[in-house]
Parts: sequence; structure tokens; C-alpha cells
Amino acid sequence: MDTGSNRPEQKRKVIAQNRKARHDYAILDTFEAGLVLLGTEVKSLREGRASLVDGFATIDNGEIFLRGVHIPEYLRGSWTNHEPRRTRKLLLHKAEILRLIGKTKESGLTLVPLALYFTEGKVKVEIALAKGKKSYDKRQDLSKRDADREVSRALGRRAKGMD
Repeated sequence: MDTGSNRPEQKRKVIAQNRKARHDYAILDTFEAGLVLLGTEVKSLREGRASLVDGFATIDNGEIFLRGVHIPEYLRGSWTNHEPRRTRKLLLHKAEILRLIGKTKESGLTLVPLALYFTEGKVKVEIALAKGKKSYDKRQDLSKRDADREVSRALGRRAKGMD
């Protein structure tokens, strides 16, 4: 007897990613949050159009808001179209919000959006509790990545017998 659900498991359909955030920040923790959106925003996102590059999250009156995220106007929209860079409310559990408030207040951490995606037909955003990297940290990460790449290439050549 099968006790699982009858519907197939749906995967994340990524709309936009913020690769620059992983370069500029040390990611400490991630959270999945829902977004309060307008209809034309969802339609625009279904077309796969969004940018998280300038995005960040703020905490105002015990609520978390996503700012600076660009969702372009829906092309076939009318006068009901949305403003592309409007502030959007994030939907999180109260305990998560309180935890984030404590972390950002005490240690100067920031909230950065990492990805925007669809899960089971709903738009979700992955936000990260992050600490800004210094320029020498960025250089160190780049050199480490280059060294790792060289090692994997050398191992690949050795495995193919191309010494």
C-alpha cells in the first residue's frame, strides 16, 4: 500500500539567480520565503524575466521587505501594470522573522536575495543571511578556485594518460 501523495514531485523552476551575491558576501544561512505579488508581476515572472542584482531585504516594524528587485512590466498588461522596482513583502514564519531581526541587529549582517523561483506554482525567493567580504577575501576565494580548477585538470589529464 502506497502512503505517499499521488501528485508528482515538482522541482524548482529558477527564474533568476544572484551570482554576484555569492561573490560579494559570505553566506551564513539561507531561508525560503514567499512573496506578496500582483498578477502582472507573476505573469512577467512566468516569462522568465527578473533581476536580483541590486536586491536586498530590510526589516520594518517586524516585517521583512524585498527592495531593489527588478521585475519588468508585463508586456500585455494594461493600466493595471505594476511598478518594476516596487517594495515587496516577504512571507516568513514569525519565529524566522524574529531570528533574522536578532541576527541582523547584533552582528551587522545583511539579507540578500540569492534566487527567485517557482515551486508548486508559487513564487519563492531564497534569501541569505550574509556578511560582506573584504576585497582580500574575494581575491583569496578566486585564487583558491583557480588552484582547485588546476588540480582537477591535472587529475583529468593523468586519468586520460596524457601526462
